[in-house]
Amino acid sequence: MGAQLRVYKRRIRSVTATKKITKAMEMIAASRVVKAQRKVAASTPYATELTRAVTAVGTGSNTKHPLTTQAETVVRSAVLLLTSDRGLAGAFNANAIKAAEKLTERLEAEGKQVDTYIVGRRGLAHYNFRERKVVESWSGFTDEPTYADAKQVAGPLIEAIEKETADGGVDELHIVYTEFISMMTQTAIDSRLLPLSLEEVAEEAPKGEILPLYDFEPSAEDVLDALLPRYVESRIYNALLQSAASKHAATRRAMKSATDNAGELITTLSRLANAARQAEITQEISEIVGGSAALADATAGSDR
Repeated sequence: MGAQLRVYKRRIRSVTATKKITKAMEMIAASRVVKAQRKVAASTPYATELTRAVTAVGTGSNTKHPLTTQAETVVRSAVLLLTSDRGLAGAFNANAIKAAEKLTERLEAEGKQVDTYIVGRRGLAHYNFRERKVVESWSGFTDEPTYADAKQVAGPLIEAIEKETADGGVDELHIVYTEFISMMTQTAIDSRLLPLSLEEVAEEAPKGEILPLYDFEPSAEDVLDALLPRYVESRIYNALLQSAASKHAATRRAMKSATDNAGELITTLSRLANAARQAEITQEISEIVGGSAALADATAGSDR
């Protein structure tokens, strides 16, 4: 009984230490998700207005440009997957990877070649373990991405979209990331960045809005050339911030669940330890009573 009691006490100490760690991680994630949420709210209007500006140029001119014109035959597509560098975030990375795999299967079923680009060590580890080809990857900034990180990611993608497919370029660009909806809800989605679907953007615009007329100087093509990197960088930056906020929210939720489970386990172990200690006390009392009775019997026998 004594050995069993020691085992329970050792497990209680271990679980208590783990509970302190998960509680600290929960509080850190809670503070980070608030900052990330503010950055998302600050970057979304810029990305939205830049998209509308590109749409205005695309609808107001007949210029064929990779930013707004769909290729007649799409040969190769690029898929950018956003994951995190670290785990302990529940199904956050698994959901994003699953969405990317579904998108890849759909594109390949349409007869397109797929080039995969990955942000985050978790996604890269998943693809490397399965020996899947990754064109380029980035890591080390997923918790707190900056606009410079977005430019670093966007650079190779812009080069690929500007190249001919015969030279290793791509015809369209897709991005898979986790959209931050609320502290309790985050959804892995895929979106096509290039070429921009002018019809979808037009549907999102307020109904009844009168579109202005534009004159482009020096030309619409030059304007689109200037807007292309800004558009891709802003959309990737916003997606990185959305993914970071979603990851912190998922970590907070996972750590809270772990802390609650640790508390329940400590309660259960404490009850088992109390039962074991009570059984040990009962056994000791029984041994004392039995020893006392045996001594009394031995004394009475000697007196006779």
